[in-house]
Amino acid sequence: MTEVMRRTRLWRRFKRRPMPMAGLVLVVAFVLLALVGPLVTGDPAAQDYMATLAPPSGAHPMGTDDLGRDALARIAHGAQVSLQAGVLSTLLAMVIGIPIGLVAGFYRRWLDPIVMRLVDVTLAFPFLVFAVGLAAIIGPSLKGVVLALGFSQLPAIIRITRGEVLAVREMDYVAAAIADGAGDGHIIFRYVLPNCLSPLIVQATVAIPAAIIGESTLSFLGLGVQPPTPSWGVMLTTAQQYLSDAPWLAIWPGLMIALATLGFNLLGDGLRDVLDPRSSR
Repeated sequence: MTEVMRRTRLWRRFKRRPMPMAGLVLVVAFVLLALVGPLVTGDPAAQDYMATLAPPSGAHPMGTDDLGRDALARIAHGAQVSLQAGVLSTLLAMVIGIPIGLVAGFYRRWLDPIVMRLVDVTLAFPFLVFAVGLAAIIGPSLKGVVLALGFSQLPAIIRITRGEVLAVREMDYVAAAIADGAGDGHIIFRYVLPNCLSPLIVQATVAIPAAIIGESTLSFLGLGVQPPTPSWGVMLTTAQQYLSDAPWLAIWPGLMIALATLGFNLLGDGLRDVLDPRSSR
C-alpha cells in the first residue's frame, strides 16, 4: 500500500508540471506513430509515378517524394526505425554500463582508476564523432547503428552509475548492512542499485533523444539505415536535392526529429524534478 501511495504522489507531482506533461504527450504520440502508424499508412515503398513530388493533398497528406512514394507512410515507418535505434541502443548501454559502474564504484581500489581512465579517454571524443567512427567500422545497417550508438553512450552511463554508487555507499544504511555482515551481492542489489535507479531512469530519457538524432545523422551520412528502408535521416538526404521544388520533403522528417527529441527531453526534465527527493516539499 505504501508503494502505491508513493507512486500516486509522484504522479500527482508530475501532473502539476505542464511542460513535462506536454513532453509525455509528445512521447506517447511518437510511440503510437511508430507502432500504429505503419498499419494505417500502408506500404512506404509503393510508388505512384503520376504523383512524383506532389504537394500535400487529401490523397497524400504530407506529399510524395521523387519516386511518388507517400511521405506520411515513410514518416510512420521511419518512426519505427528511430524508436528501435533510440530504445535498443540506450538499453544496450545500460545493460553493459550499469554493472561496470556498480563494480567500479563499490569496490574502488585498483579497478575504479582503470575503468575511469578508459571512460575519460572515450569521453574525450564527441558523442556523434565516436558514433560515426564505430558505424564506419561496423558497417551501415540498423544493427550497426544500434551497436555504434549503444557503445557511444556507454561511457556516460558508467560514469553516472559509478558516481551514484559512490554517494550511496557512504550512507548510514549501507554502513549498517556491512556491520551486520551482509554480503556484497546483498548490499549491492538490496541497497545500492535501487537507490541509483532514479538518476539512471532520467539519463535514459536523455539518451534516447540523443540516439534518435544520432540515428538520423548516421543515416543522413550513409552510415546508418540504407535505402529503400524508410528513415528520417534517409528522407533528409533525398530532400536536400529538392529543397526549392518540394520543401515539404525536408520539413516533415526534420519536424518529427525535433518533436521526438523535445518530447523525451521535457519528459526527462519532469522525471528528474519528481524523482529527486531534494525537490519535494
